[in-house]
Amino acid sequence: MKLSDLPKNIVFKKKVTPTPSAVRRNILVNPKLDSYDHLDEKSRELVLKTIEFFEARGKAKIKADEREYKWYADYLDFVKKEKLFSTFLTPTGYGDKDCRWDTYRNCALNEIFSFYGLSHWYSWQVTILGLLPIWISKNEVAKKRAAKLLKEGGIFAFGLSEKEHGADIYSSDMHLTRQEDGTYLANGSKYYIGNANKAALVSTFGKLTNTDEYVFFVVESQHKNYELVKNVINSQNYVAEYKLNDYPIREEDILAKGRDAWDMALNTINVGKFNLGWGSIGTSTHAFYEAINHASHRRLFDHYVTDFVHIKQLFNESYARLTAMKLFTQRGVDYVRCASADDRRYLLFTPMVKMKVTTQGEEVVDLLWNVIAAKGVEKDMFFETALKEIRTLPKLEGTVHINMALILKFMGNYFFKPAKYPTIPTMSAQANDSFLFNQGVTKGLSQTRFHDYREVYNKVDLPNVNIFKRQIRLLKVLLLVAKPSKEQAKDFDFLLNLGELFTLVVYGHLILENAEIKGIENDLIEQIFDFMVRDFSKFALQLSHKSCTTLVQQTICNRMIKRPTVDEERYNRVWENYTYKMKDQYEMNP
Repeated sequence: MKLSDLPKNIVFKKKVTPTPSAVRRNILVNPKLDSYDHLDEKSRELVLKTIEFFEARGKAKIKADEREYKWYADYLDFVKKEKLFSTFLTPTGYGDKDCRWDTYRNCALNEIFSFYGLSHWYSWQVTILGLLPIWISKNEVAKKRAAKLLKEGGIFAFGLSEKEHGADIYSSDMHLTRQEDGTYLANGSKYYIGNANKAALVSTFGKLTNTDEYVFFVVESQHKNYELVKNVINSQNYVAEYKLNDYPIREEDILAKGRDAWDMALNTINVGKFNLGWGSIGTSTHAFYEAINHASHRRLFDHYVTDFVHIKQLFNESYARLTAMKLFTQRGVDYVRCASADDRRYLLFTPMVKMKVTTQGEEVVDLLWNVIAAKGVEKDMFFETALKEIRTLPKLEGTVHINMALILKFMGNYFFKPAKYPTIPTMSAQANDSFLFNQGVTKGLSQTRFHDYREVYNKVDLPNVNIFKRQIRLLKVLLLVAKPSKEQAKDFDFLLNLGELFTLVVYGHLILENAEIKGIENDLIEQIFDFMVRDFSKFALQLSHKSCTTLVQQTICNRMIKRPTVDEERYNRVWENYTYKMKDQYEMNP
């Protein structure tokens, strides 16, 4: 969606410096307090109804169903009754008047679903993946069919990975064989496919036997030639192995062939992987509430647990990391929505949301576990759910390693060839994100240009941010005077550490942009960059200790190792004004 495409009646408020009374103290979600007034009336109504559904269910029921691996039929009945997926996931022109594919409002649901547990979020996520090839295609018959099925409460699935090949989509044992009458027969299997037991349509990737070209087509999970082999995981979700046995395919079932089918697969993942960061944010936030409620009311050795210095440190660190996750991901929404053929910056930010934000979610939950300890594994705690689920997110839609390899393609242009772009506001307009269905070819990523990161960093004059800026300059020195050799470029572990350093620069870039937009106080920005400086130092140390690292590289890496500014007064203000104020703010209905 280009800025010029926005409705003429949309007015963006002039940026003003917030007064102390207007400063936003907390951006983390609270389902019982948040009004969602930033959404239009219909969207707000549906999000609040979703919250009401989960709170009425209560934690005990949700946990019992989770332990029993019970399929969430009541949840899907709610989705059907309220036309929830239909309203949020049907592009403009294919559904009712409130239907549109609007990433800004979709992410409100993303966060709420995951706040109550990733099982329900996963059904939504897989439906998004299953729908995207259909909306990307030029097949109007399939689009109208999907819109009708969505309105009837259908869920969808994305048949890409295979048991033997995993996510290696170059290799596929799913084949379409052309028949004399012009139709096809599909044969082959897919593995680890969510929703595949009940999906109205399963978007399936394979090859044409006569040409070996790639092909995307849709099948019905209830068809007699569709064999549901088994659920391959222990979960409420149904993550299936399925086989197609001479499944009849008509031309109207085919979404794309050849290069178009290949691009369709990758462009679907470009969009779908963005949701995983929101999954991590929602889950981690609920875990935070539960941990601080428990600790602040528990007395040990004649003190509340939250009185202990090390506990305050764990909570402050968790709060800062969680806030950074949300600031970055919120800002990522804006770049997804402003994307166009001339602005493909989202191709860096979406894998970062998938890779960086999800691994940060793991770190937040680990920090909180050190506080809540044995209580965190009790079967009636949401925290126990978070412990099991938070680690799955970095492994979905491509591993951390795959996404890091993608991110590294952008490093040269990001640092050394900035381009001019208009300033992007918060993209909250009630508009369809049509470009997501017209992303084009997936090659040429290294040609993507970015706005100059130094502009936002140079606006901020704070001690820890200034230390971080010195670390960035040293990283650029490394890339200029001691760039990786051909041998080092083949050492993926070396590149992973280098990529972690680059990732932190981009992470801080969007955090600072959004902090300015949201009016985040300097104290919290400094607390965020306290851990950013330490993380940068950690990865610099790891890179310097690689066996293949040269003496010059080692010297520069060692200079990157910095200590953040010690400011006890700031630290205590963050504790009093942000972290500790989270106690007793939310508790799920029993």
